[in-house]
Amino acid sequence: MEQNLPACPSCDSEYAYESGNMLVCPMCGHEWNPAETAPAEEQETEVTKDSVGNELRDGDDVTIVKSLKVKGGDSLKIGTKVRNIRILDVPVNGHDIDARIPGVGQMYLKSSVVRKS
Repeated sequence: MEQNLPACPSCDSEYAYESGNMLVCPMCGHEWNPAETAPAEEQETEVTKDSVGNELRDGDDVTIVKSLKVKGGDSLKIGTKVRNIRILDVPVNGHDIDARIPGVGQMYLKSSVVRKS
């Protein structure tokens, strides 16, 4: 009789087996309780927070809280307002916000240098 056991959450191996009420992966040795593992659809997505802990979402307006040097000799000063940000699904070199900054153009920002307006 064939069993349909979930793949290992650690190494994604399909060779898991039951050991009491736990599942065990023979490939990496990971043990887990299948009742405690939520399906992928139910897992929460990561929340992007600003420098003071406010949750950021697409379309928010933010203010830069730290002077930043920009390639080409320009700089962004403290208090520069940025409208209509976009949160990136996959961060680019640690930058998790895509924004159009007046006078500078399109660029990536880190959430640690902005504050929600």
